[in-house]
Amino acid sequence: MNMFCYQCQETGNGKGCTALGMCGKTDETANLQDLLIYTLKGLAFYARFIFSSGKPFNLELKRKTGVIITESLFATITNTNFDPSRILSYTERALRHREALHKEYLKAVDAPSPVPGTGAANVIPESARWVYSSKKDLYQKSYTVGVLETRDPDLRSVKETITYALKGMSAYTYHAAVLGFYDDSIFDFIFDALFKIDTETQIEKLLPVVIKTGEYNLKALEVLDKANTAVYGMPSPVKVRTKPGTRPGILVTGHDLKDLEMLMHQSENQGIDVYTNGEMVLAQSLPFFRKFKHLAGNYGNAWWQQAEEFRSFNGPVLVTSNCIIPPDESYVKRMFTTSVAGFPGIPHIEEKNGTKDFSTLISLAKTLPPPAPLKDNEFMSGFGNKYLLSVKDKVIELVKDGKIKKFIVMGGCDGRETKRKYYKDKALTLPKDTVILTAGCAKYRFIKDISDTIEGIPRVLDAGQCSDNYSFLVFALELAKSLDIKDLNELPIEYDIAWYDQKAVAVLLTLVYLGIKKIKFGPTLPEFLTQYIIKNIKDKSDISTVYKE
Repeated sequence: MNMFCYQCQETGNGKGCTALGMCGKTDETANLQDLLIYTLKGLAFYARFIFSSGKPFNLELKRKTGVIITESLFATITNTNFDPSRILSYTERALRHREALHKEYLKAVDAPSPVPGTGAANVIPESARWVYSSKKDLYQKSYTVGVLETRDPDLRSVKETITYALKGMSAYTYHAAVLGFYDDSIFDFIFDALFKIDTETQIEKLLPVVIKTGEYNLKALEVLDKANTAVYGMPSPVKVRTKPGTRPGILVTGHDLKDLEMLMHQSENQGIDVYTNGEMVLAQSLPFFRKFKHLAGNYGNAWWQQAEEFRSFNGPVLVTSNCIIPPDESYVKRMFTTSVAGFPGIPHIEEKNGTKDFSTLISLAKTLPPPAPLKDNEFMSGFGNKYLLSVKDKVIELVKDGKIKKFIVMGGCDGRETKRKYYKDKALTLPKDTVILTAGCAKYRFIKDISDTIEGIPRVLDAGQCSDNYSFLVFALELAKSLDIKDLNELPIEYDIAWYDQKAVAVLLTLVYLGIKKIKFGPTLPEFLTQYIIKNIKDKSDISTVYKE
C-alpha cells in the first residue's frame, strides 16, 4: 500500500485508493496532502491558543493564519491540485508560519522556548513541534501521518468526516476572503476543530464537532453569498447561451469569480470571447459580468466531461479551482491553472501585487480557431435569493392551490458513476406539479431537458454554484416562517443530494445541523461513514442512498 485515500465518491473498489487515486492523483501527491493536513493541525494548535487566549492579538495575523489554513485545505479537495511540488510549497509555507506563531505563543504563555520532553513541550502536540532539515525528511514524514494512523475505524470515521467537511467549508471561506469578506468566528472554529481532530481520542467528544461543522459551514455559505452579491450584484434569471460564436475564445472553469473578473478586464476589446464552464455559469446571471459584451455564454457541462469538451473548445482553458482531471494530449498545451488548482507540467499563473497577468492566454487565444459547437440546449439560471424571495408569495399561493405539490432539491456534485443516471431519470419522470431546486454541476444531468413552468415559475430553478445551495436553505426558512411552520420537515421539500467531493459533505452536515430528515445522499453513501457515525446522527437526520440495487 503506497497511499490511502477514501475522501471522494469514486474511491477505489469502494474501500479506498491504495496505489493511484481514481481521480488520477499519485501516491506521492496523496501522501504530501496528508502531510500538509497534519502540518495544518500543528499550526491550528498555536492559532487556537493565541487567538482564543483572551489576550490582545493582531486581527491581520489571525486572518492571515485563517487564509493559509483554508487555502491549503482547499488545495487538497478532490480534483483540485495534482502537483506535488505545489502541495509541498503549501506545507513549507505552513511550517514557516507555524514558527512565527510559535514565537507569539511563547509571548502568550510567558515562557522560555520549550525543550522536547520537558515542561511546556509535553502539552504541545507532535504536529506542532516536528522539524525537518531537507525535502527528503518531508517525504519520509509524509508516509507516517496518513488517514490509517487512526487505527479505530469509528474514531477514524468521525475524524475524517469532520476533516472532509472542513475542506468544503474552507473552499467557501477562501473564496469569500479573496473578495475581502470574513467571519472571524469561522476561523476560530476551524482552528479548534483541527486541534481536536489531532489530539482527541474519545469519540464521544468529537461527535458534537460533526454537527457544529454543519453549523459553521452554514455561516461560510452566508459569508460567500454576501461577498458575491456585494461585489458582483444580485443574480437574476437569465437564459444561458450555449451556442459558441465565430471568434476565438478562452474557457474558464472552476469557481473563482475574482479570477474571471481580472480576465474579463484584460481580455476586453481584444477580439476574443470568454466562455464559462461547469459551475462558473454563475457569472452568466451576475450584473457585473453581464455588462461585458465578450462574455459569450456557457460551454460544456460537468467536470468529468472535460476531455471531450476541452478538446472541442479549441482555445485556452483556465482552471481556477476544482475540478480538473488529468488532461488529454489534445488540449494539455493550451491549459493553464491559477489559484489553488494545479497539475504537473501545466503553466500556473500566480498572483503578483494583487493581480494576475493573463496576457499569455489572451495572446494564445488569438492564434487558435473558435470553439466547435456542442449539441447543447440553452437553459435558465440565476434563481438566487432575490428571485426566490420575490416570488415567495406566489409560490405559497400555488402550494395552497395544489398547483405545486412538491419541491425537490437535486443539487451537488456530478461524477462519472453510471448510477448517477438516477438523477436524470428521476428529474424527467417527476410529476408536472414538482419544482426542482438545483445548484452545482449535478444540474447538467437534466437542466437542458426541462423548460416548462408552473404559472410562470420554472420547474427547474438553478441558483448557480454548489455554494448557492444556500439560497434554497434561505428560501426554505422563509417559506416556513410565512406558513408558520416550526419544523422544516413539514415543508413539501425533499432532498436528493448528489455528492462527489468534500464540499457536498459540508453541505450534508449543514442539512443535518438544521435538523432536516430523510436526506438521500448518493449515488452511494461515503465509504468513510461507518454505521457508528450514521447511527449517532440519526436523531438529527435519516441519511440514506438515492440508489437502490
